[in-house]
Amino acid sequence: MSAFLAGRALSADIASEYPEAGWADETIGRRARYADITVAGPEMLAGETLKGKAIEGALFSSGKPLLLVPEGSRPTLKPKCVVVAWDARIESSRAVRESLDILIGADEVHIVVVDPIRNEVHGAEPGADVAAYLARHGAKVTVDRLPNADHSIADVLRQHAADIDADLMVMGAYGHSRLRERILGGVTRSILERPTLPVLLAR
Repeated sequence: MSAFLAGRALSADIASEYPEAGWADETIGRRARYADITVAGPEMLAGETLKGKAIEGALFSSGKPLLLVPEGSRPTLKPKCVVVAWDARIESSRAVRESLDILIGADEVHIVVVDPIRNEVHGAEPGADVAAYLARHGAKVTVDRLPNADHSIADVLRQHAADIDADLMVMGAYGHSRLRERILGGVTRSILERPTLPVLLAR
């Protein structure tokens, strides 16, 4: 990490912590409160025990966003093409707000809504309100409304991100309770289990 930071115009510090495994999430969450973003790289994502603790600590104990960087991906906070997984929940709204500077700077922002239902949550045109919000800030936005075609929402998001050559996905995390996600599965859980590109999460 020291080598990575060397020569970059970043104000940062490096700390080593050696907590018991059962307390790793609290330790990571506490440290993350004093940073703009937590980054979980390939080595952490490869270890199941620490991966789960790091993700839970960053998302539930810090109030800050988390960036997942899977093996083989090229992380950047200045992406050219971003997929925003939008479901009109508070968590999605928070993720958009936390990534606003990134979205404004991107060449393309795709608001992706899978099997949207026109209702009081989404409005008459699903994705249109968040697209208008981002456009007011100067982002270059497209709304992509996609059918699931008998695939999971997570798989539709992954495939669409690959199809448009996105280099970042932004999404809200755990729209349902963690217990429900663990028992029934969910989009967050599926993306966390197999991220195929850098993913910025917030809740």
